Amino acid sequence: MDVQGSSTISFCENGTEQLKASSSNCSGTILADDMDTYQFYIVGLFLSCLYTIFLFPIGFIGNILILVVNLNHRDRMTIPDLYFVNLAVADLILVADSLIEVFNLNEKYYDIAILCTFMSLFLQVNMYSSIFFLTWMSFDRYVALASTMSTSPLRTIEHAKLSCILIWGASILATLLPFTIVQIQHRGEVNFCFANVFEIQWLEVTIGFLVPFSVIGLCYSLIVRTLMRAQKHRGLWPRRQKALRMIVVVVLVFFICWLPENVFISIQLLQGTANPSRRNATTLWHDYPLTGHIVNLAAFSNSCLNPIIYSFLGETFRDKVRLYVKGKASWSALYRLCQHTLDLQIPIRNDASELTQILIDSTA
Repeated sequence: MDVQGSSTISFCENGTEQLKASSSNCSGTILADDMDTYQFYIVGLFLSCLYTIFLFPIGFIGNILILVVNLNHRDRMTIPDLYFVNLAVADLILVADSLIEVFNLNEKYYDIAILCTFMSLFLQVNMYSSIFFLTWMSFDRYVALASTMSTSPLRTIEHAKLSCILIWGASILATLLPFTIVQIQHRGEVNFCFANVFEIQWLEVTIGFLVPFSVIGLCYSLIVRTLMRAQKHRGLWPRRQKALRMIVVVVLVFFICWLPENVFISIQLLQGTANPSRRNATTLWHDYPLTGHIVNLAAFSNSCLNPIIYSFLGETFRDKVRLYVKGKASWSALYRLCQHTLDLQIPIRNDASELTQILIDSTA
């Protein structure tokens, strides 16, 4: 009786201690998870604020300025200008939507399947259109440099308008066609979200990054080769140097902005390929929220930087801005301030060579 009682008491005491230890471990784990979540929220909020203060105004105001200035000079709109306008529309929508994305730190609206799918469709259409326009513009610049503009059948304003329509149509088709297919496959699933489909993510990586980057790299490498082989006119070499610098900037910015997100998605896809059971598990964005937040900010930054790269660095657009400010400014002081800031003068163009004119248009 005494032995049995003592053993029972000992067992109860050990069980109590184990229960306390287990509760302590659980409490420590929950506290650590809460601390990690809090740190991510603070760092993520800080990065979102930096993006909103420095990059968002550049992208939002810059794309609006491109639209206003070019539409104000519709009679002088060239083929590159038409592409700039369409690119600015896609980038402006992406930049405006980025404010929702960058402050969606806890991803609450992704818990709602309908809202998650709608946001994914909306983002994909404008993402594809922005990337497709960047890709087509690189091809157009090569055609402008490799052939004579006055005799090239590919570079007419009518063909450019048709190209814009086809690019928007391809962007919508690349989004809605896969959506329709997977929607039929996942019919009846309440918590189904279009953004989490394995095949859709593969499609984003291939036609949303790998193929466009390959085309952009090929076109600009051909442009560089054409520029380097061109006859070295005295007045042409500075423009050639400027064109080469701009090409390097274009490729680097596109690569730096879009590479992190596509690497992040590719890692998740490779894990799902190696282990199919992980396809329906939590995504890397949930496992590494801070890294996922950073790659999203990098991708949105491309739409913010495009106005600077493709328009403000070009002489033609800056000339249009100067004329627009001169025509709209009510005070001469404001006009002088803008003129001094832009440091622009309408260039006096001579008849040096046809290649010089093509280089000017290709870097505008």
